Amino acid sequence: MRDQQASRSFDIVNTIAILLFVLICLAPFLHIIAISLSSTRSIMSGEVSLIPVEINWDAYKQVFSDKSMIRSLGFTVMLTVLFTIMCMLMTIAAAYPLAKTKLKGRKLVMFIIIITMFFSGGLIPEYMLVRNLGLLDTIWALMLPGLISPFYLIILITFFQNIPDSLEESAEIDGSSYLRTLVSIIVPLSLPVIATLSLFYAVGRWNGFTDTLMYITSPEMYPLQLKLYQLVQNNMVSELLVMEGANGQAKLQPESLKAASVIFATVPIMIVYPWLQRYFVSGVMLGAVKG
Repeated sequence: MRDQQASRSFDIVNTIAILLFVLICLAPFLHIIAISLSSTRSIMSGEVSLIPVEINWDAYKQVFSDKSMIRSLGFTVMLTVLFTIMCMLMTIAAAYPLAKTKLKGRKLVMFIIIITMFFSGGLIPEYMLVRNLGLLDTIWALMLPGLISPFYLIILITFFQNIPDSLEESAEIDGSSYLRTLVSIIVPLSLPVIATLSLFYAVGRWNGFTDTLMYITSPEMYPLQLKLYQLVQNNMVSELLVMEGANGQAKLQPESLKAASVIFATVPIMIVYPWLQRYFVSGVMLGAVKG
């Protein structure tokens, strides 16, 4: 009886602690939502916390009426989808042969891959390489440099090594080629880790803006994150001009508009996560631990 009461008390305390932790994690996001839906007066007076004050939809109307934001959203979605597909194709193609311990030169290749996790050429050599290849101001400059992540590659290699060799041997006896075995047996069995790594690749590309800042000059190829960066930078310049007395030359960007833009850029990638959630935990654990 006492054990049951102690177990129940532990469950209650654990549940309360988890709920508090979830609330702490959600608080910044709820604050941004509240700001995006509040009036400028309530924001400037500091009345907004986690609940909107004087609900106002003007910020969202302005965001959705901005053609450049809609264009950036469409381009970012297309870029993220293409980038994720290409990354997974290249990662799978590299991981499958490297998972074979009998592959000649495997240790050397793995050593080179691991070295790239700790050392890189730096931003300037990377920029010079992209420029010399003629990739500046093209979508390929945003895709090719990060096509394979060494860390994700190692996770997938470990997962492939956990698949019983008897399955591949049976397929080989039936006359299946390596490509057919990969497509028909290995990939279907690896859907959890593939979905997990796809989510990692997609989120990384969706949130990236540094490479766009360096390689892209055409406004029609600006992703959402770069648009947000420019929005914040323009607001900082406006605030500086106002502080210096240039009231007639600068107009402060409403905080609600910045918050609405953040929500506009965040919600699409958040919608994808519930679809892949069932694969997330199992994919990470199975790919990270070799039995």
